[in-house]
Amino acid sequence: MSTSNFDFQSLVKSWQEATHFKDLNWSGSFDDYLSIVKENPKVTRNAYQRMYDMIMEHGTESYIDVKKEITRYKFFDDAEANGKDAVFGLDIPLMKLVNVLRSAALGYGTEKRVILLHGPVGSAKSTICRRLKRGVEDYSKTDNGAIYTYEWVDEDGSIEHILGKDVKVFPSPMHEDPLLLIPKDLRAKFCEEINRGSKEDFRVSIEGEICPPSRFIFSKLMEHYSGDINKVLNHVRVKRLVLSEADRIGIGTFQPKDEKNQDSTELTGDINYRKIAEYGSDSDPRAFNFDGEFNIANRGVIEFVEVLKLDVAFLYDLLGASQEHTVKPKKFAQTHIDEVIIGHTNEPEYRRLQDNEFMEALRDRTVKIDIPYITKLKDEVNIYKKDFNSKRLRGVSIAPHTIEMASMWAILTRLEKPKKANLTRIQKLKLYDGKSLPGFTEDNIKELRKQVTREGFDGMSPRYIQDKISNAIISAQQSNKGSVNPFMVLNELDSGLKHHSLLANDELKSEYRELLSTVKQEYEEIIKSEVQRAISADSSALQRLCANYIDNLKAYTQKEKVKNQFTGQDEEPDERLMRSIEEKIEIPESRKDDFRREIMNYIGAISLEGKKFDYKTNERLHKALELKLFEDQKDSIKLTSLVTSVTDKDTQEKIDIVKTRLINDFGYDDVSATDVLHYVASIFARGDVKDSKK
Repeated sequence: MSTSNFDFQSLVKSWQEATHFKDLNWSGSFDDYLSIVKENPKVTRNAYQRMYDMIMEHGTESYIDVKKEITRYKFFDDAEANGKDAVFGLDIPLMKLVNVLRSAALGYGTEKRVILLHGPVGSAKSTICRRLKRGVEDYSKTDNGAIYTYEWVDEDGSIEHILGKDVKVFPSPMHEDPLLLIPKDLRAKFCEEINRGSKEDFRVSIEGEICPPSRFIFSKLMEHYSGDINKVLNHVRVKRLVLSEADRIGIGTFQPKDEKNQDSTELTGDINYRKIAEYGSDSDPRAFNFDGEFNIANRGVIEFVEVLKLDVAFLYDLLGASQEHTVKPKKFAQTHIDEVIIGHTNEPEYRRLQDNEFMEALRDRTVKIDIPYITKLKDEVNIYKKDFNSKRLRGVSIAPHTIEMASMWAILTRLEKPKKANLTRIQKLKLYDGKSLPGFTEDNIKELRKQVTREGFDGMSPRYIQDKISNAIISAQQSNKGSVNPFMVLNELDSGLKHHSLLANDELKSEYRELLSTVKQEYEEIIKSEVQRAISADSSALQRLCANYIDNLKAYTQKEKVKNQFTGQDEEPDERLMRSIEEKIEIPESRKDDFRREIMNYIGAISLEGKKFDYKTNERLHKALELKLFEDQKDSIKLTSLVTSVTDKDTQEKIDIVKTRLINDFGYDDVSATDVLHYVASIFARGDVKDSKK
């Protein structure tokens, strides 16, 4: 293989420069580290403080949702990985989570609790944990997130009897902060000196103890050097610490397994029998592997998967780790840990915890944060667009509204039936999504939210929706369909209900099928409206119709006559024309004068500003004109001829214009535009055309 055009060494060099390889592999003396601490005290932050700062450094945005100010934390957008673990629609639960972290960072008590994410299956609990774990890993590689640990070194072999035969380097097994080596009696004075004159708001404090192996080595070295701590610290080499889940450094994950194959040593470490012969005792800390999940997660974060499925023995370890920040390895004293403890659980396990009076201690030491399903349509859509988009799909496209309709059904299954008799579930969905409906205010929406008890905790999981969208895509690829449309996905959703493992209730299945019918009706209204708008999108014709309407409107409101351009005669305003337009947006006869004055006042107001009236600036009038023009033009286009496949050249040209508008203005491709035209044509052929009132 020729490498004449490939310079691997240059590639490696550029990678090392880009990843700050030298900075991440820094090492120095204990005194060097003290200089770093003096310059940047934040390198000594505890795990909660670093995690909170990491989130805040990504920035925030605030917005108002139903009169309530919501803070969105950009950290959870996962912009660094192009949104791979982005979290959508959970701004309020994430606000609660960050508030817990802030309280813990300030030492207000929540640092002594287990953070418990609780919610239905597929509600993004694992995604949040994964984002936090990868976040602290990446943060440890930045200048702001720099973190340090130490190792014992024996360069000249003078302390071989302490570190062990042929052991030149003995790393701190729990990656502890080097400041923990400072004896307790010196800590208060040291912190006072190091904080004096500091320009940082953060103040250095030293909490905790070194692990048993380091304590043993420190004690033996003090004996060896007759209490000269400076000589002891000469054997300490400080180094930059990069957290890594793959390398089990600072990030741990623990999940339940078969009880027979799992014991508490997986959390707190176990004896290294191979080293007992070397060190002579199984109680010698050098002969113990401090590599349990609690040990290796020190300085970072530990995730407990399905935490409430754990055996009681593990939960006891969890209690001590949260409240006292200590763990108890076999045959050793309580060992200090500094890590964020976060677990997640589904509802059945949490209900079991509530019913178990013996687990009162655990309930008392948890901070529960509910992670419900999304109930806003636009947020649900974003979940699926992350996975199903043009960049990832090959050989098949997804028609407009396909993901939106699947998302709509998912949301509908999660919403409780409105208690208001005049409100449907689909209307409730639209209100939650920020749409306005006549007769409903923000106070009504607040009331709707207060009336529910389990909204967002029941319904279909996003995983089910993702699976069915995938099935539809595979089917389209295999059949060379070319495009996946909403009906294909909705049919997949329907057929999957028959064998859904979490749906044993036939009544519920029937209800979900009714909601599928609701979504299909909604989709029909949307595409009818789009085809109508595509047919009536002749701007010049709309402009002429608008001018004619305004001329008659002006004459009517000013009690004047209109000059007929063909006969030159003055005539009464064309009441039939005006009503035919106004009826398209349901202006009743009794309100026509109010509407007409409203339009004239609007025209007068923008005229005073020196602007020219444009029908596009008035949404209601624009809608009415489009519907009127559609009514006038639909017969000349003969869209229903698509159903019979008998189309003359003139009609085909008009249909092609409509198709082009669907592609250019509404995001269809050639296949999906043709499909929609055929489907809407079949509705027209049934005589089932209704003016869109949406």
